Amino acid sequence: MRKTIALAVAAVALTGCGVLPGQQGGGGEERQAQAVAETPTEKQPDTAPAQEQQSAPPQDSKSIASREAQVGAGDMHGKARADIISLKRQGRTLTLNWTVTATDGKVNVHNSMGTSPLDFSVSNVSLIDPVNAKRYRVARNGTGEDAKCVCSGTQGQFLEPGEASTLYAVFAAPPADVTKINIEMPMIGVFTDVPIS
Repeated sequence: MRKTIALAVAAVALTGCGVLPGQQGGGGEERQAQAVAETPTEKQPDTAPAQEQQSAPPQDSKSIASREAQVGAGDMHGKARADIISLKRQGRTLTLNWTVTATDGKVNVHNSMGTSPLDFSVSNVSLIDPVNAKRYRVARNGTGEDAKCVCSGTQGQFLEPGEASTLYAVFAAPPADVTKINIEMPMIGVFTDVPIS
């Protein structure tokens, strides 16, 4: 009786792997897709992880560094606060995420954040590695004059008090032994010793 049960369990296990005597070895995507289609009870667990991978992970909104500054001139002047949300190393790149909040008066977000008056981006933000005395500029998607920064656009972002804008920029990552870096942000100033995660 025990031998019969053991053989039945082994046959079920081998069927799940797609390896029964007289069948080809399985494991390819086509065979797995076929097995999922044949067994509806297995379909739900297989689709749940795929949906999780497609949606972006929630970002932690707690700031790791903050700085306030007087910004602008004339009718477009006020106070702004920049909060660094994350500075994350991913392979050979480093992604900076931050928010700018108008705390008093009207704030023009693209005021000097770009590299020229008609550059409505945050391409003028840079990282300064104090250990290796090196500056990192925002990454670009090419080398020609038309190359765009891998960063947020800011055109038309005029913030009233209490309004905020979430921004990002991607840089080449500093060496792995650099765990803190300075961030130079036009109109806001320099954040020192910001931790890299």
